Amino acid sequence: MNVNHVNLLSLRVFLLAADSGSLTRASAGANISLSSVSKRIAELEKILNCQLFVRLPRGLELTPAGHGLVRHARKLLDGMNTMASEMSDYVAGHVGHVRIAANFSAVIQFMPTYLAGFYQTHPGVRIHLEEALSEVVINAVDTGKCDIGIFADNVDATNIKTFKWHQDRLVLLVRADHPLAKVSSIWFADSLDWNFVALMQGSSLLRRVTDAAIDAGRILKVNVQVSSFDVVCRMIEAGMGIGVLPYGAITSVSLGSKLKAITLRDAWSARTLRIGIHNTQALSPGAQKMFDFLCTYNNAAQQN
Repeated sequence: MNVNHVNLLSLRVFLLAADSGSLTRASAGANISLSSVSKRIAELEKILNCQLFVRLPRGLELTPAGHGLVRHARKLLDGMNTMASEMSDYVAGHVGHVRIAANFSAVIQFMPTYLAGFYQTHPGVRIHLEEALSEVVINAVDTGKCDIGIFADNVDATNIKTFKWHQDRLVLLVRADHPLAKVSSIWFADSLDWNFVALMQGSSLLRRVTDAAIDAGRILKVNVQVSSFDVVCRMIEAGMGIGVLPYGAITSVSLGSKLKAITLRDAWSARTLRIGIHNTQALSPGAQKMFDFLCTYNNAAQQN
């Protein structure tokens, strides 16, 4: 097998066919003829010495080898796109490019201040920030899709190098006229008689709250699940339930007249956000500058 003969356009055509299950749709997506699509896939199968598709009467089905090639092809083409984007940045006068993935808590509470501070001293570094679930962030760091990740401490991150970064405090959020609004602090177990507004499945915050309910021998009664902190607040204001959020993620406009934040007495309500990288040797100069800034700006980052 000579991988030097693998053509990038052929890989793109292969992915289009794999995603659509159709040579015709792959032809339209790549804007080349149907015969060219068939020829490119046949050449790939010859170079790799394995069958990539099973031809069915109504389309295509990936073989096990085809599934494997999908994974590698996506990584390769993603890397090429990243390379092209970074080279374009240099042409445009940028001196670096850093990709950051962070969970909702970090993006809302901390990243605006950090990025503004970094940009003041490094205006030539282009920053790409993506908001994602903590598990997705860790996977992005591990696979090289981002340079730096920020995530919650209750998610497994053993495959990457992690550092303590920031602490935040979770509070119970209720409507201002809710019966619990009369108290200033509460054990989480004492709130479980009410329905909750929660984040989507897969969020580290939902996992933490669900685990706390199980530890208390109770079930978290989720009335509605939403995709952002802001929508959680709006649902609570509308009377759809109560919720648990980082105090720093609640806007001051909502507190007082519409919502009340109640201190949770439980130890787990004090969270640690962590920052992760694959390894310092793999960081680009721009990413290294960002990592150093994030670690030293609050003088709080500590290695495991």
